[in-house]
Amino acid sequence: MDAPPMLEDARPWLAVNARLAAAGLHVPSVRAHDLDQGFLLIEDLGNTTYLEVLDAASVDGWYGAALAALLRMQMAVDVHGLPPYDHTALMRELELMPEWFLGRHLGLSPTVAERGVLETAFATLVQGALEQPRCFVHRDYHSRNLLVPPQDGGAEAARPWYNPGIIDFQDALHGPVTYDLVSLLRDCYIAWDRQRVEAWVEDYRQRLLGSPLAAAIPDPARFLRWFDLMGLQRHLKVLGIFSRLHYRDGKPTYLGDLPRVYTYVVEVAGRHPELHALTNLLRSLVGTRDLRVPATP
Repeated sequence: MDAPPMLEDARPWLAVNARLAAAGLHVPSVRAHDLDQGFLLIEDLGNTTYLEVLDAASVDGWYGAALAALLRMQMAVDVHGLPPYDHTALMRELELMPEWFLGRHLGLSPTVAERGVLETAFATLVQGALEQPRCFVHRDYHSRNLLVPPQDGGAEAARPWYNPGIIDFQDALHGPVTYDLVSLLRDCYIAWDRQRVEAWVEDYRQRLLGSPLAAAIPDPARFLRWFDLMGLQRHLKVLGIFSRLHYRDGKPTYLGDLPRVYTYVVEVAGRHPELHALTNLLRSLVGTRDLRVPATP
């Protein structure tokens, strides 16, 4: 790893890596580091991501391993001293959508009334996040950050949950129990049908009922509501982030994923009456526009 100190600080990555490794998760082992120069010698977990191997026939097996690793991550990783995924952090993320997606990508400035719709929806989403039990949150637990490690018949065979290889965890926080679950199951890079997703959600809720968080895990309907609202918070944020990655950071490929993320938002928000105004607003603002097409400079 080459992390020039003047551009990026490798210490958060090292600190979170140590927490995950201590809990037995499959993260890159660190052989040596020189933080003054920004060099780290770390284990190579390979180049094959979950996204490359997922299909309708294999997904239950791969997600079974990912959900087992997620449960271990949520139950066993030390969260002491991690920054909280609090009201301020959640709102800061949501504001990326009006700034970068509506403002920069669509070239729109919401009216006072439209801004009111957004603020009401944002308050609902933040409340849904803050009422959940809290645990370690990876923040990007999805198919591009889960690696298929080489199978050598050793540790992997002895520990079935020893899969996948987990990367890109440096921004971890202490936050809502459904955040990483929705990152995986409503992935910004690959989509599955609603019935299948909701079956996985209930399977994971059942796993949590056998965990130390059991007393705080609600009935299926409320847990699914938590999952939906958390996903909306994440996907509204991602609409802003993917737009920013193009316009600020010169990474145009992310615009190709905007339609999938936008579809998540309007479909899921449409299932909750208190968010119908948000759905209607976004549909009216986006219209028939192809979200993959950049704004005219």
